[in-house]
Amino acid sequence: MKKYLAVFNLMCFSAVVIPQAHAALNVLACEPEWGALTQALAGDRVHVYVATTAQQDPHHIQARPSLIARARGADLLVCTGADLEAGWLPVLLRQAGNARIQPGQPGNVVAADAVKKLEIPASVDRAQGDVHAAGNPHIQTDPRNIAAVARVLAARLAQIDPAHAADYAAQHVAFAQRWQAAIQRWETAAAPLQGVAIVTQHKGFPYLNQWLGLKEITTLEPQPGVDPSAAYLGEVLARLQRTPAKMILRAAYNDGRPAQWLAERAHLPVVVVPFTVGGNEQAQDLFSLFDDTVARLLGALR
Repeated sequence: MKKYLAVFNLMCFSAVVIPQAHAALNVLACEPEWGALTQALAGDRVHVYVATTAQQDPHHIQARPSLIARARGADLLVCTGADLEAGWLPVLLRQAGNARIQPGQPGNVVAADAVKKLEIPASVDRAQGDVHAAGNPHIQTDPRNIAAVARVLAARLAQIDPAHAADYAAQHVAFAQRWQAAIQRWETAAAPLQGVAIVTQHKGFPYLNQWLGLKEITTLEPQPGVDPSAAYLGEVLARLQRTPAKMILRAAYNDGRPAQWLAERAHLPVVVVPFTVGGNEQAQDLFSLFDDTVARLLGALR
């Protein structure tokens, strides 16, 4: 009998004490890039769930019950902000009722707040299309922005999990060193892209353009988030005959038909940029995301 009691007590200790000693933070990331960054900074001290995939438009998803359940149990929420998730994140937060991850709390990280945003409009109205009052939210296409967000995220991880603060600090130093070396490598390789004229399908690349010196001639959307008509695409084609471009850029989740229509008539290559982690088979983490992006742009240039 004593033997069985000893085994029972050991089982209870294993089930209760050990998980508490090694409990990982539950992290909900709105976009794949922030899930990947959190994992890189925290390793096995976090369980990361990503609300969207690289094949989804992060502007337009549903606050489905399974996602609400994830938010309800999250210790940390990491999202882009700048109104990128305005159509679904407020509903998610309200339905989850989790005080830890509400705006202004330590468990809520807004990535866009860590960087200088581009394309901030002087005014906003419906006639302008899907324009964000806080500026363009697609900050993840510039690796220098990733570095800025990493600093904020590492500090926040240490704040909500002070027992491992030294670990997060050390992990961030190691990541930052590797990241800065990678940025230098990408910038050296991408030097031929300086001043290259491009067409974009959506206003998703101003940060990439600023970083690499690409020159956006026009976009395939008459207004951000508005699908182009045949007449508008004809106008774009005429514009390119006056001001030629070298390539057309679109994100992996964009409908490829408008870009293909223009490519066939303007005789331009289409570069399908992964845009975030998981955008294609090559872009499986943050480093390979930019490896692949730079390689695709240089390939189109050649």
